[in-house]
Amino acid sequence: MRRLAGVLLALLAAGCRDASPPSGSSGNAPRSAPDTPSSTPIRFADVTAAAGITFRHRNGGTGEKYMVETLGSGVCVLDFDSDGWQDLYFVQSEEIPVNPSLRGKVGSTLYRNRGDGTFEDVTARSGVGGAGYGMGCTVADIDNDGDPDLYVTAFGKNTLFRNNGDGTFSDVTDEAGVGDERWGASAAFGDYDNDGLPDLYVVNYVDFTLENNVYCGDMKPGYRTYCHPKTFNGQPDVLYHNLGRGRFKDVTKQAGLYDASGKGLGVVWGDFDRDGWEDLFVANDSTPNFLYHNNGNGTFTEIGQKAGVALGENGMPQAGMGVAVGDCDGDGAEDLFVTNLSQEPDELYRNLGGNLFADETYPSGLGAPTLLFLGFGTDFLDADLDGDLDLFVSNGHILDNVELYSDTITYRQTPFLFENQGGCRFADVSAAVGGYFLQKDVGRGSAVADLDHDGDPDLVISANNLPAHLLRNETPHGSRHWIALALEGRPGRDALGAWVEILAGGKSQWREVRSASSYLSQGDTALQFGLGNASTLDRMKIRWRDGSTQELGPLPADGFYLLREGQGAGQRVAPGAAWRR
Repeated sequence: MRRLAGVLLALLAAGCRDASPPSGSSGNAPRSAPDTPSSTPIRFADVTAAAGITFRHRNGGTGEKYMVETLGSGVCVLDFDSDGWQDLYFVQSEEIPVNPSLRGKVGSTLYRNRGDGTFEDVTARSGVGGAGYGMGCTVADIDNDGDPDLYVTAFGKNTLFRNNGDGTFSDVTDEAGVGDERWGASAAFGDYDNDGLPDLYVVNYVDFTLENNVYCGDMKPGYRTYCHPKTFNGQPDVLYHNLGRGRFKDVTKQAGLYDASGKGLGVVWGDFDRDGWEDLFVANDSTPNFLYHNNGNGTFTEIGQKAGVALGENGMPQAGMGVAVGDCDGDGAEDLFVTNLSQEPDELYRNLGGNLFADETYPSGLGAPTLLFLGFGTDFLDADLDGDLDLFVSNGHILDNVELYSDTITYRQTPFLFENQGGCRFADVSAAVGGYFLQKDVGRGSAVADLDHDGDPDLVISANNLPAHLLRNETPHGSRHWIALALEGRPGRDALGAWVEILAGGKSQWREVRSASSYLSQGDTALQFGLGNASTLDRMKIRWRDGSTQELGPLPADGFYLLREGQGAGQRVAPGAAWRR
């Protein structure tokens, strides 16, 4: 073990508050066999090259260890041309310092899904190639014209691209009033006032600039590190209220959301108390997480500590990165999972109802495996279609030279796939999945979507200064079934915040329609359910944003359905048909 002072300094620079990992433990140790073998082994194949995905993130590293270099970037799923196939948008970061003349010309990449397992780079003709030093993205139909628009956060001015409906986008940032120039991280659309128009929340990180960069790490060649976030002040996040006609208004202060102490990286909207109003969770790095309860009158109250989600199990703030939301125990209340840095386990907060959560990180089986890893993107998904939510986590350290300071933690790290054994009890099955799950990566953003329309969820992962990955789900279906639901509000609006409960084979499941989560990323907004051995969805109940409810069923399994608010029994559409709006 190298000298203790160096280890402590490096780990502090990475956001850890403990000493080095126990001797003999490794953040990239060989994976052991899963705790409980699956009756349906989960399989993912890396099909990146075969699909034509050539995106490689560039962080513009200069050797000056600018903090922004190590935190990007994200990926978003959107059907930008409304042909029924989900397309992919990878956010690029480019060079430091940013060259303003390249804005809108180079950088991020939009891939059109051809529907045959391959993707076409359509960036040049779409007009979404550059948005400065990009970080993350989120998607929604901001003007209710029937096609998805794209918002991109950046180290510098954020960008809103309006979908023109002809395969192209226009930069409407200035006229929309959403061009915050601070260091934007994750962002998410949500309808907090239930008026049918998607509002926008943007998480800002710290007040780092190229001019206030300082030296961190040992004073010898090669040992300079990226600084701990405590080196810089926090930044307030921003809530933009959608006024209609493509215009937004900054209502952060009047909504009670202005707080300059936060150092946010992850964000998600969710009606955690099921009162009909979307609440807001922010994962903060080295400061307490925020949980903003929606008061239903345009204002929010911060209840993170009272609810039990602000701190880790040890009562200390942790280095929150990404966040996943899902009902992992099937009780109808959505639970929270937050990724953290090495020496801090990724935290599972189980929703007890009544705005109370229990920290069940270690009882769930997620504490020990994640302790020495540094997590970023994360998603709940039913990988094996058995009717409960499994969990994906992308890993990769912040410090690109961490091995100089520690014999036990690595920069590149393997990702996790945790299989839900029932009741939010998870087993690490990464070794059994194999392939990409045995490879070292510097994982950042992640997103879930059924990209090939075969009924099971696929994975997309972005990495820092490395190529992206597309993982096709090849888990054998056997006798297991599924159903996919795309919701459309009235009249022709996004259904963000709508809740769906289904009953199939005697088992109930719940999902909420949402935009972004994970880290700097957004998956498909369609809801996908594994039904286990049930060949029929017996009953479905939808609670729309205006509080109205709709009941449907029975519906045959293994199909895609478009559900319009207040209209009929749902429209079954063929895979690949334009089943989105």
